[in-house]
Amino acid sequence: MEIAAGGVVVRRTDEGWHFLMIDDRYGRVSLPKGHRDPGETTEETALREIEEETGVRGRIRGLLGTVRYDYQTPDGRSGQKEVYYYLVEAETEGIRPQVEEIAGARWVRAEEALQLQRERGYPNNTAILEAALRELETWEKPKGGIG
Repeated sequence: MEIAAGGVVVRRTDEGWHFLMIDDRYGRVSLPKGHRDPGETTEETALREIEEETGVRGRIRGLLGTVRYDYQTPDGRSGQKEVYYYLVEAETEGIRPQVEEIAGARWVRAEEALQLQRERGYPNNTAILEAALRELETWEKPKGGIG
């Protein structure tokens, strides 16, 4: 089984949360992810792949979930992949898409990210994006004692 990792990359703006969405080479919307290199943790893989694909650096805020699926390459090779997805808070916002890997990347508002995912995304990523939205809701709740 091939191990990969990536993330739901978010940044806070005056308009609320924005998500980094990938346009892949197959016309679908996706999340940044990629294969784990020897000796890497899945957290290191996620941060490296996000930066390589999009130019965005971030820090991990927590594990969102794991997706497993079968795949087939254009040359007919098949296998299984297990992808660890993390919630990653962006430390930079400028995007430099790796055109060899993806068609493009952009920041979109949280509501638009979920709509794009449902319309053009891979079905197994919907639960990951929904988990990120739930986690961000907990960040918005006031912390502290009884008021």
